[in-house]
Amino acid sequence: MSGVNLRKGGTLTVLRDCLAYLSEREDLHVTAIVHQRSLCDFQGIDYIEIPWSIKGWLRRLWCEYVTLFGISKHLKDTDLWFSLHDTTPRVRAHRQAVYCHTPFPFMKARLRDFRMNYKIGLFSSLTRFAYRINVRKNHYLVVQQNWLREGLARLTGFDKNRIIVAPPAFRPMDIPVCPPVTRPLFFFPSWPDVHKDFETLCEAARILENSVGKGRFRVAITVKGDENRYGRWLKKRWGDVESLEFCGFMRREALAEAYGRAACLVFPSRAETWGLPISEFKPTGKPMILADLPYAHETAADAPDVAFFPVGDAAALAAIMEDFLNGKRAAFRNVPAPVMAAPYAPDWEHLFSLLLNV
Repeated sequence: MSGVNLRKGGTLTVLRDCLAYLSEREDLHVTAIVHQRSLCDFQGIDYIEIPWSIKGWLRRLWCEYVTLFGISKHLKDTDLWFSLHDTTPRVRAHRQAVYCHTPFPFMKARLRDFRMNYKIGLFSSLTRFAYRINVRKNHYLVVQQNWLREGLARLTGFDKNRIIVAPPAFRPMDIPVCPPVTRPLFFFPSWPDVHKDFETLCEAARILENSVGKGRFRVAITVKGDENRYGRWLKKRWGDVESLEFCGFMRREALAEAYGRAACLVFPSRAETWGLPISEFKPTGKPMILADLPYAHETAADAPDVAFFPVGDAAALAAIMEDFLNGKRAAFRNVPAPVMAAPYAPDWEHLFSLLLNV
């Protein structure tokens, strides 16, 4: 398994969960090629650390197509090489598979994306080509949602009957039940990356405040305003909106409490592989207002009270929020669960049965 660029967030969680499962498989000999062993240290796994590959694109390319090839020759007779970070390395193995996390090839980059974080702007352009390199050497691709299976099949020409949908597991939160408050709270938790589209919610808060008044509602976002260029821009442009609270990063306990106090989750992100806050909030049964994108429909499947708004349309979002405040629920509905075609793997055991053909 190779995952040299997985160091934080959801991708590191996938790496850790995967290795935790494999560490219990006494019938497998597993070598994990990682950035740093301490990030994912489990018994029964052999580790090779490559800390230098994160220091620029040229080093990453050298690692993928030169270093890993040398390691694969040294390991010899590898049954499966499983790359957990989107790209297909040049290696020797009886079969290969790659876990595709990145939704950016399907996000249209804007000029603002490049201004706020040029890496995300470039990523949305370059990953369209990176996914294609060596992709046909894989026996399987692995994705978290069906829309990404369909999208990758179109983008790469890879047979979608060999793209496995494997939804991520997550640990349910202990969310407290809080009594209703006079000022309903709309809540959006995320790190201030430009593709999260905080500006749409911030502008909707301004529109709504002008429409219904400053004392009718609150909007809380997990942005402090000093994290990066995007966060500073958000605070400078919308810091005067009295109903908008810049709460900053929340640890798991504080996040669970905020979910309990929230009357409604808002999730406007323009690109997600999954959208974890939707899954975390869904068990409360409380309303959600989500960007009208495929990832949100799949993640919110079976949720009872969801409204969707056009991506980036602050006025439309504000209108749904105002209807919510006024008790009008025409836009909210149950989200039907999609019928998932094979190949499908609900857990790591099923996934490795497919990958190893056992």
